[in-house]
Amino acid sequence: MIALLQRVSEARVSVAGEVVGTIGRGLLVLVGVERGDGEAQAERLLERVLAYRVFPDHEGKMNLSLRDIGGGLLLVPQFTLAADTQKGSRPSFTSAAEPQQGLHLFDYLLQRAWESHPDVQSGRFGADMQVSLTNDGPVTFWLQATPAM
Repeated sequence: MIALLQRVSEARVSVAGEVVGTIGRGLLVLVGVERGDGEAQAERLLERVLAYRVFPDHEGKMNLSLRDIGGGLLLVPQFTLAADTQKGSRPSFTSAAEPQQGLHLFDYLLQRAWESHPDVQSGRFGADMQVSLTNDGPVTFWLQATPAM
């Protein structure tokens, strides 16, 4: 599984003009599911997202996690993160999970996030979403939890 973390001062996601998720200070996380991913990857990815130290401490160093600051978490499914872009001028999605597997693992990740963190919002799997954010920094990181070989 792939997570693109963006530290934000605010973010929201809308579907058909309706705001379905909004947070203040926290992390907007775009989530991609790859073939071979399972619940173990979702668990590992969530733990990394919640514990990744991307927020400044009193000295301005990135030493605080989302858990430490009690910030918001906005999870947005984005299958294009699993694209193969190594050759040509058109992405290939052969490494992306099938839609049913992607939906299952995104829902699993979301459920576990609700159980683990007090402020969790989400986009809608398979929907045409509009995502708005104010990137704080900007600070953006790519995290990946791969199946064990």
